[in-house]
Amino acid sequence: MTKMSNANLVEVRGLRKWFPVQRSFIERLVTRQREFVRAVDGVDFEIRQGEVFGLAGESGSGKTTTGRLILRLTEPTEGQILFQGVDLASLGEEEMRQMRRHMQAIFQDPYASLNPRMKIGDAIGHSLEIFGIAKGEEKRERVLEMMERVGLTPPSILYEKYPHQLSGGQRQRAVIARALILQPDLVVADEPIAMADVSVRALLLELMRELKEEFNLTYLFITHDLATAKYICNRIAVMYLGKIVEMGPLRKVYQAPLHPYTQALLAAVPVPDPKFRRTQPMPKGEIPSPINPPPGCRFHPRCPVAEPICSQEEPALVEVEPDHHVACHLVKR
Repeated sequence: MTKMSNANLVEVRGLRKWFPVQRSFIERLVTRQREFVRAVDGVDFEIRQGEVFGLAGESGSGKTTTGRLILRLTEPTEGQILFQGVDLASLGEEEMRQMRRHMQAIFQDPYASLNPRMKIGDAIGHSLEIFGIAKGEEKRERVLEMMERVGLTPPSILYEKYPHQLSGGQRQRAVIARALILQPDLVVADEPIAMADVSVRALLLELMRELKEEFNLTYLFITHDLATAKYICNRIAVMYLGKIVEMGPLRKVYQAPLHPYTQALLAAVPVPDPKFRRTQPMPKGEIPSPINPPPGCRFHPRCPVAEPICSQEEPALVEVEPDHHVACHLVKR
């Protein structure tokens, strides 16, 4: 793994989150053995100051849970998360509340992210009051300025609107404005354009890129779409069934993927050429259960090039090229 550095804004070590499976009374009588959903099962990575670090994978890979763990919206089962060198697990409730001023989130669903009973301007500026930064006319001026910056225009009119009176794209811009009003150091963006109309997705991505440069932000960008990641990320980690299987600079991972799962994800990206024919075999079968993940490499039941060792021994995530890590027995170091 990459050595810890002062340039790292976030450092994640041995992170695990196992959710206990809820069982019926009869099931508890039949067996006393508890089962767990291994949503995140031992991941290590760092997010460097000023970069866009992507977490990519299919549904159920653990990427969203990882983002929630970093924000400490969910408590980890095991592992360590350092933010600006501070172990988040060591912080009390009030200390963590103050820390959240420096780490904000953009969630996937703008409909659920905004209070339907709160005006857009009040929703965006609410955190300014919570942290005692601004109130009254000063708060209003700051909110109007941020609304103008994210493209919510005319801001003086939209300030008084309720979420249901805005389009989906406008709601997502409001969520972005709310996340940035505190000028945080880290923004966890969980599928931030997935629910937006296709016509506005590129505009939202471009807006996020511009805001990153303007406010010197660091993004954790969570996505299932590698084509989207290509547009905005500097580095990327690919997750499968709670594990990171490949991680490295976006250009390297995109142009020369080493793990069969990464290759399969990239092969699934649509190509606007009717004559194009895929040569990469697609994974077979369904994603195994995170309650009983397969032994060895978790991808081996679906891997088109799996060998006997893949089902017997779990591969470590190792650096095979400068800053390029992969967990695969078939990749030579």
